[in-house]
Amino acid sequence: MCQITSLYVHKVLSHVSAGVETRDLVQDLGLTRDGPVDPKLMVPANQFYDFFASLAARDPDGLTLPLRIGATMKSDEYGAFGLAWKSAPDLRGSFVRSERYGHVLGSAETYSLEQSNDGWFFSLDKAGDGRLGMLLSNEASMSAVDVISKEVSTAHFMPLAVYFKHTPRGETAIYEAHFGCPVYFETDRDALLVSEDSMDAPNRLGDETIASFFDRHLEQELAALTNDEGLEQNVRRAVASVLSEGVPTLSSIASELGIGPRTLQRRLSDHGHSFQSVVDSARHDLARQLLRETAYSLAEIAFLTGFSEQSGFTRAFKRWAGKTPRSYRLETSPGQ
Repeated sequence: MCQITSLYVHKVLSHVSAGVETRDLVQDLGLTRDGPVDPKLMVPANQFYDFFASLAARDPDGLTLPLRIGATMKSDEYGAFGLAWKSAPDLRGSFVRSERYGHVLGSAETYSLEQSNDGWFFSLDKAGDGRLGMLLSNEASMSAVDVISKEVSTAHFMPLAVYFKHTPRGETAIYEAHFGCPVYFETDRDALLVSEDSMDAPNRLGDETIASFFDRHLEQELAALTNDEGLEQNVRRAVASVLSEGVPTLSSIASELGIGPRTLQRRLSDHGHSFQSVVDSARHDLARQLLRETAYSLAEIAFLTGFSEQSGFTRAFKRWAGKTPRSYRLETSPGQ
């Protein structure tokens, strides 16, 4: 299950227009409206995307909401990752660190740096199914990269161009006014195009010694995340293998993995998971696979994913995917 830092949740909340109701959507994420901001606390990526889309729909200025959110990000808010970005000798060093350590902000986001004839593409590849909230999140991420580059660089940073895979949600001129450069939609990437001069301009607080210190810290964070992401995947596989017998208990899965129940619960919690969220993710993933790849009836799929009744399966799937199982099957069937 892909995860995204809860920092983004709080950023979205802080820029929604006054009077927009948010409490119900925050509770659906298992967070509190005024809870502490901890970049290490993760939320499931698809749940975050749905949360983002719901708030944009409620906001009177939903078109610019992701751009406004990204434009207020500060490097310090990202913890060690942001400090490594800021203390890198130049923007090239900042981007390279994003390639290496981006997963400390969530397993859904992968950054890459690629040279082209026109400059350097700093691209974001985000895991997901292309739902609206994911597109909003991509816009916010590109806006954040732009503003943090401006924050840390001694140069007058301005991207040469911005690229998005999706179609524009409104007038392209609104995006171009925000970024100050051409913005292209329906391309093959989500990226900023950056000049060679901008890449090599020194960062304001660039210091290789300090950057190396944060590099070591981030290496440790990355190693810990890798270990526990492996644990979460093992739990999901163990859950999926027994769902046709009913929803397993924490104790039974812990026993299967040779881990004490309390230890398993704590290790999942340390990285933003709960046993119930992992079970839900396993059921959702299996349901989608069965709907796409088999001709099983909905009643049979309900049974295979641990539901005693088709109605309960339908309600749960609609909560997970925002649509009914039947609609999902029709949309993902070959030829659709």
